[in-house]
Amino acid sequence: MKAAVAVSSRVQLRSVLFATDFSGAAAAALPFAGQIAKSFGAKLFAVHAKTPENFALQTTEVWPLGNAQLEENTVELKRTLYNRFPGVESEVLIAAGGVWEVVESVAEEKKADLIVVGTNGRRGIGKFILGSVAEEILRRAKCPVLTVGPHSLPDARFRKIVYATNFGEGSPAAVAYAVAFAEEYRAQLTLLHVIEHLKTGELVCPHELEAGALDRLRNLVAGDAELWCEPKAVVLEGAPADRILETAEKENADLIVMGVREAKGVVRATHLPAAVAHQVISQATCPVLTARA
Repeated sequence: MKAAVAVSSRVQLRSVLFATDFSGAAAAALPFAGQIAKSFGAKLFAVHAKTPENFALQTTEVWPLGNAQLEENTVELKRTLYNRFPGVESEVLIAAGGVWEVVESVAEEKKADLIVVGTNGRRGIGKFILGSVAEEILRRAKCPVLTVGPHSLPDARFRKIVYATNFGEGSPAAVAYAVAFAEEYRAQLTLLHVIEHLKTGELVCPHELEAGALDRLRNLVAGDAELWCEPKAVVLEGAPADRILETAEKENADLIVMGVREAKGVVRATHLPAAVAHQVISQATCPVLTARA
């Protein structure tokens, strides 16, 4: 099985992009962007899109006020980056256009290795909603995305990490990030696989599935990975989002890592329907890092 992650292929983060609209959600995500950039020696780019809709209902006389507020926010953000992360090379970029168009353009220009975004996730009628900006970034970004949900605690240290997988096409990419963060922060790594409820009549016994899954989880991480302690392998049965959230809570996780892939324009975790990744992000008390296949 060639799923194990070799130390030689460890993830390198050289460019971190922090998407901000100067909201409370963005402010909550900033410490994570700054801490990651500092830990990995990456340059931090804070990006704001001056979208046309921001001024669509305003008269010409109000435009200077909007521009003045933007300038004030920009200066304050530069000051915050300098004071809170003095050792991190940072830059604040403002560009006109749609949010995703601006983020995509800067991500390509600066060769972003990670995008960090905050979101005011909330529950709608029968489903979980991330917010249109985070949704689009999560769905379309080519590089991994760290999403800081509304219930994330403000501590930006990663001491315990939960990696959830179904061994699908996104597994090698996502586990590489889980291992890299565990190595960098000397964090406890928990490897999780959720077996959804078996249908009546299926011949495979639950204990056989569990045993096989445990072996595959243990084989995901190479023995020469520079981890300070042995990863914990956990296999549970039930609804994937519920089990991921329960495990993260039980382990006091500071980060959840999941693999994602695109399917007909909708982002979804490798072993989960679209709503599950959203549900995890919306309810988790820690950030969620999603990495593409």
